[in-house]
Amino acid sequence: MDSVEIARFLTGMTLAVHIIFATIGVGMPLMFAIAEFLGIKKKDPEYLTLAKRWVKGYTITVAVGVVTGTIIGLQLSLLWPSFMKIGGHVIALPLFMETFAFFFEAIFLSIYLYTWDRFKSQWTHLIISIPVILGGSFSALFITSVNSFMNTPAGFEMKNGRMINVEPWAAMFNDSFLVRSFHVVATALMTMAFVLATIAAFKLLKNKFKKDAAYHKKALKLTMILGLIFTLGSMLAGDMSAKFLHQEQPEKLAAYEWHFDTQSKSDLVFFGVLDEDKQEVSGAVKIPGLLSFLADNNVNTKVKGLNDFKASELPPMIVHYYFDLMVAMGVFCFIVSAVFIITMIFKRLRRWTFKKPLLYAAILTGPAALLAIEFGWFLTEQGRQPWIIRGYMKVAQAATQAGGLTLVTILFGLLYLVLLVTASYVLIRMFRNKPAYKEIDELSSERGDH
Repeated sequence: MDSVEIARFLTGMTLAVHIIFATIGVGMPLMFAIAEFLGIKKKDPEYLTLAKRWVKGYTITVAVGVVTGTIIGLQLSLLWPSFMKIGGHVIALPLFMETFAFFFEAIFLSIYLYTWDRFKSQWTHLIISIPVILGGSFSALFITSVNSFMNTPAGFEMKNGRMINVEPWAAMFNDSFLVRSFHVVATALMTMAFVLATIAAFKLLKNKFKKDAAYHKKALKLTMILGLIFTLGSMLAGDMSAKFLHQEQPEKLAAYEWHFDTQSKSDLVFFGVLDEDKQEVSGAVKIPGLLSFLADNNVNTKVKGLNDFKASELPPMIVHYYFDLMVAMGVFCFIVSAVFIITMIFKRLRRWTFKKPLLYAAILTGPAALLAIEFGWFLTEQGRQPWIIRGYMKVAQAATQAGGLTLVTILFGLLYLVLLVTASYVLIRMFRNKPAYKEIDELSSERGDH
């Protein structure tokens, strides 16, 4: 591989690892805040224990996220020096604000973690979770702003190969910022809900502490309800994204669907095999008119095809599979959570709620949601190709020409492996042989319930 391909591979590997912890960072604070709210409102020690245990695990992932996030910042200068030279001063504001948001979150997370039972009113402790939620969310929004700028650059004038007369706020709040930010937050919340649902379902199937069954059932019910709500939000975000791409990045939308000729009543294409030379798709499932409808809520809407653009400025056609896999994983999570909730609602079906088939399906929702996040980022990053700043600089122009990247890539790969294994090991050991019912009994005793 040449230096451009190695730089892309190393950046992709770093993002693939970091997005796991970034997603947890956005989604987890709201989850443990909701659990604590329910615990206080209902005077339920099981919900309070849920919040306590969730936030303990969260602190481990925050520590790892700091490492991978710092690496991304370093790699921008190491691997993409020309990009930073031309656009570094334009994206400086959101990069700085992201650091500020993270420290804001970290400070209040520490206070939140170490002040359980330190206040006369439990509501005071819950209020401390608000800046944690805001810090995690704004950290993600500022980084999303940088990525959005790369897709829809704004807030500057280009003169003699330099970006001048920079308007930082216009650059930060570029055209795709709101749509992409909503998508990032909604999918992060959805993913976190299903990851926690996976843990609860697994514990119900394999847990050796029978006294914890009611606790894990409560956790599964809560996470499945929230998972369904956030999945609906993610679907809305996806619909908004499709409409935005139709207007602003039509070549990206066309590549997602292997749509070659501009026409109305365009089909939505699922999977299949593409013959690029003949521009023919075989073995695909096609839904007539759905692509046009997604583009503008009208099956008669004309959707631009790939043939309307320069071949040298088109994304790789593999993005179609990323899109299909992302959607498939999201639909799977939606179906499982919807079925689970239906069994909760109707008395005749309640005997199925915690049966093995549904629990095994629930276990799969967490991995499916994480895969959807990964495919989504591969989709948006490769869908921007060949541009690093759309319309202004191509990836090949931005990459470093320095040697020795192969060794650097191997070392970073080993580092990520160590981080992932260590984080997983610590999280498992943190809760292994530590049943929840003991903590629940302690809380109940403190409140005088026994």
